[in-house]
Amino acid sequence: MYYNVFAPFAAAMLMAGAVACSGGSDSPEPAPSAVAASVETIDFDTEGGTKTFTVTANGEWDAATTDAWLRLAKTGTTSTSGSVELTAAANPDRKERTGSITLMSGSARATVSVTQAGKAAQPVDPTITVPEGYELVWNDEFDGAALDAASWTHEVQGPGWVNNELQTYVNGSFNGSPVTEVSNGTLKINCFKQAGKVYSGRIYANVKSGWKYGIFEARIKLPKGRGTWPAYWMMPVTVDWANEGWPRCGEIDIMEEVGYNPDYTSSSIHCDAYNHVKGTQKTAERLTRGAQEDFHIYRLEWTEDYIRTYVDDVRLLSFNNDKTGNVATWPFSKPFYLILNLAWGGDWGGAQGVDESVLPATMEVDYVRIFQKTAN
Repeated sequence: MYYNVFAPFAAAMLMAGAVACSGGSDSPEPAPSAVAASVETIDFDTEGGTKTFTVTANGEWDAATTDAWLRLAKTGTTSTSGSVELTAAANPDRKERTGSITLMSGSARATVSVTQAGKAAQPVDPTITVPEGYELVWNDEFDGAALDAASWTHEVQGPGWVNNELQTYVNGSFNGSPVTEVSNGTLKINCFKQAGKVYSGRIYANVKSGWKYGIFEARIKLPKGRGTWPAYWMMPVTVDWANEGWPRCGEIDIMEEVGYNPDYTSSSIHCDAYNHVKGTQKTAERLTRGAQEDFHIYRLEWTEDYIRTYVDDVRLLSFNNDKTGNVATWPFSKPFYLILNLAWGGDWGGAQGVDESVLPATMEVDYVRIFQKTAN
């Protein structure tokens, strides 16, 4: 078959001429920028996880989010198609939360909405009484064989660290002797003397996140002896020690007792306006008969309006929010974490000296339970 080698060239010239004669520009207009995702919404359960969606664009593209609980891993951003791997952290709150991802290509924008379910209420043991309008959000019944390291943190400090106390706080044990131990359904915080020094335990519950508002309940049997200073209390998760410090940061003492005044338990709050340094502290004390012989229930009820403490369901301390917005009188609008400790001596515990013959001494805790108002 005869093939005209000049035909394609001639055709191309004719096409070029047609374009030139049309009156248009020498090059086509760029297509308007565009970007789209394969999904418009993504849902996660409360535990979070990872999901992937695809992206198409008519040029290079990118994706971003301002939500700290979301993390993005992107592939193919320099081409016209790619994907985004989206990872959501577990939701620690009872309420559903929402976020978004913004896709960008040139001037074009698209949004992918993200929704995550709130954390479900914990299953409740039928033997646990839940206050009306509240739900159990955290508890430790100390039914295992060891302290839950995921929930509790030991303090490690030498004598004189605070309040001129005489004990050394160690992480779990010293020379094989435990300062904290879990057995027979209770937590024991032990204070003892070895090699001329006194050792004891101080532990924090959820020190990195804490809780804001709620009912905080513990069933405790107190130690005996002059020099003992057991406490069940709370401090804020975040403190600017350089500019804020104590007492401006706030402190809630749910229960304290000193061994030289047996069975007299007290509750206090400390803040910039009200503290024992100024002699303006808000404190209430009452005889709790048998506090060193048997368990009693010590409870804090903390809302945005007030702080109240109870011993065996009888109110002890009441402190109201003055609603002035003054952090000096109400620094209690932020998360606090729980503390259990057994101090030895110090400004209050040792105010009438110490009697080392009472050592070892033990503070025993049957349970700690935290309730918060039911999410709407």
